[in-house]
Amino acid sequence: MKIATPYYLIDEKKLLRNLQIIEQVRQLSGAKSVLALKCFSTWCVFDLMRQYMDGTTSSSLFEARLGYEKFGKETHAYCVGYSEEDIREITGFADKIIFNSVSQLERYYDLVKTAKLGLRVNPGISHSHFDLADPARKYSRLGVVDKAVLTQQISRLSGLMFHYNCENDDFEGFAAQLDTLGECYGDVLRQLQWVSLGGGLYFTKEGYPVERFSKKLADFANAFDVQVYLEPGESAITGCAELVTSVVDLVHNEQDIAIVDASVEGHMLDLLIYRLSAKLEGGDNGKYPYMVAGRSCLAGDVFGTFNFKDKLEIGSEIRFADAAGYTMVKKNWFNGLKMPAIAVRRLDDTIEVARKFGYADFVNSLS
Repeated sequence: MKIATPYYLIDEKKLLRNLQIIEQVRQLSGAKSVLALKCFSTWCVFDLMRQYMDGTTSSSLFEARLGYEKFGKETHAYCVGYSEEDIREITGFADKIIFNSVSQLERYYDLVKTAKLGLRVNPGISHSHFDLADPARKYSRLGVVDKAVLTQQISRLSGLMFHYNCENDDFEGFAAQLDTLGECYGDVLRQLQWVSLGGGLYFTKEGYPVERFSKKLADFANAFDVQVYLEPGESAITGCAELVTSVVDLVHNEQDIAIVDASVEGHMLDLLIYRLSAKLEGGDNGKYPYMVAGRSCLAGDVFGTFNFKDKLEIGSEIRFADAAGYTMVKKNWFNGLKMPAIAVRRLDDTIEVARKFGYADFVNSLS
């Protein structure tokens, strides 16, 4: 099936591989997994995902509502700062409402006191390769730091959320972190029903010790008699999608440069934010080097430099790997560039174009 580029292509078979590991963890440990919509909200594959996951978790009213309407099952609502309007709407459908601060909990308690409530805790430890994404960075606003203040709110709560990892694929490091949480907060957890360990745990990575990970989770749950939740985002969808582009121009400035019909700024924004290079589907071990750049006016709109097996021509297709997480949720209309369509290769290998975007979408995003 020929689809006009650019487009994101989600592969359900690759997605299924991650989902089966998530289900394995649930069976071995009892831990439930809720999809982190801040990473991936593309609901055209939710029918498959809901078979292996327990619900969704959110960072805003709109994400929470999307999870409730499109995914179903459990709906966990969290936001760094709710408005009163947010809270009044969220109480109509959220299974759990998690506050970032004691001040927000106190402000809205009378509106939500019949719901299952949680607080985010900042334990002062974290795993992140980037200061930008480190929830325990200096002056962090994310979560309650003072345990004494937290303890005063226990009677209002049914659970806690600890979100302190980002792309942590180190099991030993995670295990040490979990031991620290137990030592510091075990007395509090014994008074509650559930605990979320957040996301950022790359337990679907090839070679990750899933059985040891599951046992660690099970032991923690048993020690404190709590239901453990995980909030996988990238662990659920890593490696399951591509951004498919075409070369629209070839120029030379000390090196060969291929310009494609997509943009890092508009379509893979995390690469620009964290100063990373894209990954080329199929690898880049050829003998023809090209810098591949986007077609926005931003000088640094560069996907990376890769070695191709064949010389590139106008119309050559370039596929960027690992294009599911923090892409479709962040895509934007910078420069008014054509927005990539969203396509899915289903389990039966049929390809379905789930959504196309046109000029009307661009106009309607403005006023």
